[in-house]
Amino acid sequence: MLKQTLQQKLLQKLSPLQIQVIKLLEIPTMQLEQRIKQEMEENPVLEFEQLSSDNDESDVPEESVEKDELSIDDYLQNDDIPAYKLQERNYSKDDKHEDIPFSNGTSFYEHLESQLGLRVLNENQLIIAEYIIGNIDEDGYLRREVDEIIDDIAFSQGLEVDEKDALEVLEIIQDFDPAGIGARDLQECLLLQIRRKDINDPIVERAHNIIKYNFEEFTKKHFDKILKRLHIDESDLKEAMEEILKLNPKPGSSYSNPLSKTVQHIIPDFILEIEEERLKLSLNSRNIPELRISNTYSDMLENYSSNKKNHTKDQKEAVMFVKQKLDSAKWFIDAIKQRQNTLLLVMNAILEYQEEYFLEGDETKLKPMILKDIAEKTNLDISTISRVSNSKYIQTHFGIFPLKYFFSEGMQTDSGEEVSTREIKKILEECIENEDKRKPLTDDQLAVILKEKSYNIARRTVAKYREQLNIPVARLRKEI
Repeated sequence: MLKQTLQQKLLQKLSPLQIQVIKLLEIPTMQLEQRIKQEMEENPVLEFEQLSSDNDESDVPEESVEKDELSIDDYLQNDDIPAYKLQERNYSKDDKHEDIPFSNGTSFYEHLESQLGLRVLNENQLIIAEYIIGNIDEDGYLRREVDEIIDDIAFSQGLEVDEKDALEVLEIIQDFDPAGIGARDLQECLLLQIRRKDINDPIVERAHNIIKYNFEEFTKKHFDKILKRLHIDESDLKEAMEEILKLNPKPGSSYSNPLSKTVQHIIPDFILEIEEERLKLSLNSRNIPELRISNTYSDMLENYSSNKKNHTKDQKEAVMFVKQKLDSAKWFIDAIKQRQNTLLLVMNAILEYQEEYFLEGDETKLKPMILKDIAEKTNLDISTISRVSNSKYIQTHFGIFPLKYFFSEGMQTDSGEEVSTREIKKILEECIENEDKRKPLTDDQLAVILKEKSYNIARRTVAKYREQLNIPVARLRKEI
C-alpha cells in the first residue's frame, strides 16, 4: 500500500556559476584560451569586448551595422547559420590563404620498407617482413613475440608460417640500418650494433664479451665480477665500457623526424616582476580575450518583453532560447572573473609566504608550506588551493616553475629551526654530486653527513629522498 509522507531535507547544490568556476579553476592559461573559443562557437551571445569598442565603430562596414538590428524573425530565418557567422567581423587574415603542402620527410617505417625493397625475397617472406616491420616500435624494438606475429599472419592472411622461416626474415631485418633495429631486448640491440664493428679489435671483442656473457653484471655494475670472469684489468674494462657507451640503446629514435614530434610549450599563468625590491604579480592574459554580452541579442530580448502579446509560438521559443544563451553567457563571464580573482588571491598568498625566496631565488630560502597553510591564509577550501596549484606555472626572474614546486613538507633541525624538505634534498644532491665516483656514498654515509649538518634523518628517509630525486643507489653510481 502506497503512503504519502512529508520529509524535510537539507541539501547542498552547486549553482551553474559555481560549477563553471570549479571547472575553470582546474585548467591552465593555454587551455582557458581554447575553452573560451569553444564557448564562443557554441554561444553566439558572447563576443569580444574589443570588437564593439568606440574606437572601432568607424571601421565597421555598413553591412555589419545593419546586422545589429536583428529581429526575432531574422533569427528564426537564420537558425541554420553557424554561430560565428552571426558575429561582426567574421573573417580573418587566414581566410584567403590556401594551405601550403610541405614535405615531412621520410618516416622511420618508410625507411625500413625502402630497404626491404632492396632484398630478394619470395612472396611469403615479404608478407612476414611487412608484419615484423609493422610491429617494430618507435625505439626500434620488436616488442611482440614471434609466435604472436605468426598467429596474426595465419588469421589475417591464411598463411601458415614456420618459426624458423619467421626468424630468418627477422635476421634480414636486423641487418637493416640503423644498427640494432628489430632487437627484442636491450642485450640483443647492443649485440647487433657491436657485431658491425671490427670484431678483431681487442677492445671491441671485450665489449662484445661483456654484453653477451656478462650482461646482468654489466647492468648492475658488478665490475669486480666482470674483471674476474674475463681476466682483465681495470684499464681494459674502462676501454670496453667506453666502447659500449658509444652504442645507441634506442636505434629507432636516431631516425625520428623532429617535425613529427609534438613540442610541449609551457605558457606561464602568472608573471612575477621585481620593481624597487618589491614583488609585482600579474596574470598572463595575453591570449585571453575580454568578453561581453552582444547588444544585438540583449536588445532583441528587450524588444520582445515590451511587446509580448503580438508574438507567435515560434517567436516565443526563439526568445526562450536566446534568454538561455544570455544567462549562460553571463555565468561564463562571471566565472572567468571569479577564476582570475581566485588565482591572484592564492598566488599572492604564496608570494607573501615565500617572499624571501622569490626575491632572491635561493632554493634554501624556501619555507615548508602545505596546501593547508595557504587555505588558512586565503580562507578558501584546501580543494580550491589544490585546483589552483595544479597544472599552473609562474614566470620569475630566475625561471618558470610549477606552483606545486613551492609546496613541501618541513622538519625541525637539532636547533629547533624548521626547514623545508626541499632544502635537505638540495644538500643531498650536492653531496652525491661531489662524491668520489669510485667510492660513491651509501645511504648510511649520507645520513651521517646530514646528521653532522644538524639534519637528524634516518637512512630510510635518505633513501626515499634519493629516489624522489631519481638518483640510483651507490652501487649503480660507481664508476671505474
